[in-house]
Order: sequence, then C-alpha cells, then structure tokens
Amino acid sequence: MLPKFDPTDQKACLSLLEDVTTNVKQIQDSVLEAILSRNARTEYLSGFLNGQVDKQSFKKNLPVVTYEDIRPYIDRIANGEPSDLICDRPISVLLTSSGTSGGVPKLIPLTTEELEQRISFASLYRPLLYKYVEGIRERKSFMLYFVTRESETASGILVRTMITCVLKSLKPSNSFIWDQSQISPHAIATCSDTTQSMYCQLLCGLLQRDNVGRLGAPFASSFLKVIKFLEDHWPEFCSNIRTGRLSDWITDPQCVSGIGKFLTAPDPELASLIEQECSQTSWEAIVKRLWPKAKCIEAIVTGTMAQYIPLLEFYSGGLPVISTFYGSSECFIGLNLNPLSKPSDVSYTIIPCMAYFEFSEVGKDYQETGQDPAEKPVVVDLVDVKIGHDYEPVVTTFAGLYRYRLGDVLRVTGFYNNAPQFHFAGRQKVVLSIDMDKTYEEDLLKAVTNAKLLLEPHDLMLMDFSSRVDSSSFPGHYVLYWELGSKVKDTKLELDPNVLEECCFTIEESLDAVYRKGRKNDKNIGPLEIKVVKSGAFDEVMNLFLSRGSSVSQYKTPRSVTNEEALKILESNVVSEFLSRKTPSWELHELYSSR
Repeated sequence: MLPKFDPTDQKACLSLLEDVTTNVKQIQDSVLEAILSRNARTEYLSGFLNGQVDKQSFKKNLPVVTYEDIRPYIDRIANGEPSDLICDRPISVLLTSSGTSGGVPKLIPLTTEELEQRISFASLYRPLLYKYVEGIRERKSFMLYFVTRESETASGILVRTMITCVLKSLKPSNSFIWDQSQISPHAIATCSDTTQSMYCQLLCGLLQRDNVGRLGAPFASSFLKVIKFLEDHWPEFCSNIRTGRLSDWITDPQCVSGIGKFLTAPDPELASLIEQECSQTSWEAIVKRLWPKAKCIEAIVTGTMAQYIPLLEFYSGGLPVISTFYGSSECFIGLNLNPLSKPSDVSYTIIPCMAYFEFSEVGKDYQETGQDPAEKPVVVDLVDVKIGHDYEPVVTTFAGLYRYRLGDVLRVTGFYNNAPQFHFAGRQKVVLSIDMDKTYEEDLLKAVTNAKLLLEPHDLMLMDFSSRVDSSSFPGHYVLYWELGSKVKDTKLELDPNVLEECCFTIEESLDAVYRKGRKNDKNIGPLEIKVVKSGAFDEVMNLFLSRGSSVSQYKTPRSVTNEEALKILESNVVSEFLSRKTPSWELHELYSSR
C-alpha cells in the first residue's frame, strides 16, 4: 500500500514516486504477501489455497477470473452474508462500475482502507502538475464532478459510483480544504440533481473566471457534455449575472446556498463580456476565451475517450489537455508522469503499491500470438512485461478481488525506472460481430477516426457515435449512428452524400481482413451504413442511462447499442442514411499476416 505522505509537500511526493517506481519487484512481492496473509481465512481464498499463502501456490491454484466468476460472492455479501467471504475488512461500499454484467452495472467491493488509498493516489498527481505546468498553483481548480443518488443493498451496504464515494466521504474539515482549492463549493458538487449541479458549477466558474487555473472533468466525454450545456444555457447565465439573481428553477438548498456566496450583486460588465464571446459565430477556443487564465484542461482522453480529442482541441484554444491517471472501479493503477505529453502519446506508469498486478498477453486470435485460444492464457508478473506487447491487466486487490481480469488492453511503451509504462489501447471487447467477422472496440475506433478526417474540409465534426448489426435482411451489415456538428454556430448542416458515402468506405477499408473478405469475396456481409442522427440524440441516450442510476461523471457512450430503448431513441432521431458504394480491397495473404 502507499506509505503515508503529505500531499502538500511537492518534494516529498516526487521522491515517493521515484522510490515506488524503482523498488517495483520488492513492493509487488510484499503487496501480494500482505493480501494473502490478511485474507487467507476468507471462504474464497481458503477454497483454493488451503492455508498456503506463498506466491507459488497462489499462481498455481488460484484461477484467473471474470466478474461472472465472483458475482455469486458479491451477491451473497449484498444480501447480508459477512464480508469475510472475500475480505478480512468490512466491505463499506459496493461501487457501481461503468461496465455491466447482463445489462446490470457491476458491483465492485470497496473497503474504507482502500478508499483512503485511492484518495492518496489521486493526490499524488498535484505535485506533478505544479512541476510541469508553470503558474498553475496561483489559482483554483475548476473540476466539474457529479454525484448520483445512492442506494443500499438488502443488507444496508451503500451502492455508489466512485466519484460519489469520494465526494461524500469528505469530512467537514476536508470540505473546507476543498472550498479553498476548488471553484465550485463542495455543497454544489454533492447535489444529487445533476442538472441543477451542472448549472450552478458552471455559474460559479463564470463568476470567478479570472481565478480559474485549470478546469476539466473526469472524462473527455463528460467535459464535452458540460460545454454543450453551456452552449444551450449561456443566455440564462448572462441574465443571472446581469441581474444578480439566480434562476427560479434552481431550488436545491445545497445549490442555492453554495451559489449565494458568489452571486451577490448585479455584474452587467461580466455578463456583456460572456455574451460577446458566446454569441460569436464559432465556438472555437471558447474555453480559452471564457477562462483566459487557465493553464490546462484535465480529462481522460485515452482508450475510448481518444475519439473526443479533436473536439477538445477545437474548444480548448490551444490549452494542453492532460490525462491524469488510469484507474477503474476495481483498482487505481497508473499515473501519467509526463502531463504535457500529447493526448495521443499518453502513457501511464504503474504504481506498484496499489495492488498485485499480473498481465495476460492479448492476441485477437491464435494466428497472431501462436497460442491456441483453448489453452489457458500465459500470465506474467508486472516486471516481466515486454515493450511493444499488448496485455490485459489481472489484478489482486486488498478489497477482495483475486486474479481478476479488467478487460482493458494495455500496450507497453517503456519503463520509468523499473515500473512499466502503458498506453491504454481500449477494451478487449467485441462490439460488432457478423458471420465470421468480429470487430473489436479498438479497431472500430481507429476506423471511425480515419473516416472523420474526411469531414474536416467541410467544417463538420463528429460529436458522438455508436453502432449495431442489422440482421433484418441477408446479408447482414454494420450500422453506425453518427451525430454531427458544425464548426460554425447556428449553421444548418448540409450533408454531401458523396462525403458520407466515402466515410462508409473508409471505415470498411480500415477494418480487418476477415471483414473485407466477407464483403468482397464471400459476399456474406453487406455494405456498411452510416445513419446521421439529430443533434442531441446521444444526450437522450445518456439521459436514459442516467435515469437508471448512471453518473454523468462516469458515463461513456456505448460503442455498440444493445439496449432496445436506446436503439429506439437513435432510430427515431435518424435524419439521413448513407451506404458504402464501393467494395473494400482484400488479398488472401492478409488473413495470415499479423495486424
């Protein structure tokens, strides 16, 4: 586990990072020893280890598992059985993951001790920002967070998102520290009405625009949702600031009280300045224009979030976009030790104190890896990964997960001291499948990234997208739902069929040889289709999932639509449809070459 440190002592924090990234093997061995010795008597571990807590027995006898394997234990704890089924410490919270199991959010066990470790982990990042971003400590942080209404299991265990858990766990003394460093008061950030919270956080940010040193949100997608909200509501913000009076529909006591500290008198000059910027024909560089003293934007832009990088760059006005750390509901894993690296070049350095890390080498089929898919995957230790190879993390945590597959794909880019550095490539997840073809999320994202370059000469931007398989006729085909926006404000979208048809073809050309063979040679896959949907269609999809307990802070647009209600929303918003008019290329030798 992370040793105790003072997060305000920059030198001590940087020294700690040097220590933990140097003594990686020793730290990993001691972490595993601590986890096993603590939890040896739990029902789960004792069933496999029979009291043997050495590393060799752990690797030989404990299986590599997925959520479905451990779900029965978590369900039993949720229904009232003791935490020592899997962990020697009480499970204080079950975290709702952004991933699902059978359409239901996964519930991930968390102890109070583990929560404190994660908060410490996150606080390690501030000294890195101070080191690399000049002048950032002179002003406040304008990070937009959103909580969700929590629930309880039958046994009374709280069910929360990670963001909600962190924000609501702050003690009054820490809430005071929060308010000293953050633009939005803690009371507003913890309001469970997302719309009122977003409105008041933005209003706080506009009222204190000259005191914003950095701004952002947990994910690129959630930050862009905030920008869209600002675009829809800026006249109302200007009215509030001009009159010194809050809109009547803001009724939540936390929001009313929190904003009252800042909206104290009419400020027509500020209102006119904001109006001048927001009423321009283009919102390019709007972030820099509204918050001129900001030094950077913080948001995760790796993995599935990479598709939003062009939009962030459009709105940012040249501000560096910093992807801070890599983590999940199951485990916090790595820090970006080079904050000013380009978003596309971000690598995360594994912090070995947070869990025991193993890695399973990833290949999409045995032809690429030389491994029969029926065989057990080869799992290696953290210190044994190889540069250039792709791996899926397998984590063992203090909170009761043992050899648990995260499902992510990480590519080793190098080492910092002795700690591996990884690029987050995406999820090891098939999003589309038809006949013999299986299209992985990472490959779909790359194909869409290639295609949307064709939009740029026409001042069009891809705002969001999803996909599905249409098997209603033979041959079946892939359908992509695209929401487009214009770089010029209030401009009616003029869609050139030739451009969109070429986008369809570019996506097909970018997919793998199995897909292209199915299209050209076997003719068992039909032409790819793009359906353009109305502006706001993906907001409707998001609202559907928010109504079921998802959080704006953690919400990620599903890249494959399987929910029937979400599909109905998208189909009802379709305004135009385009099919690929050309057949993608394919050569026999491509099937036997690695990607």
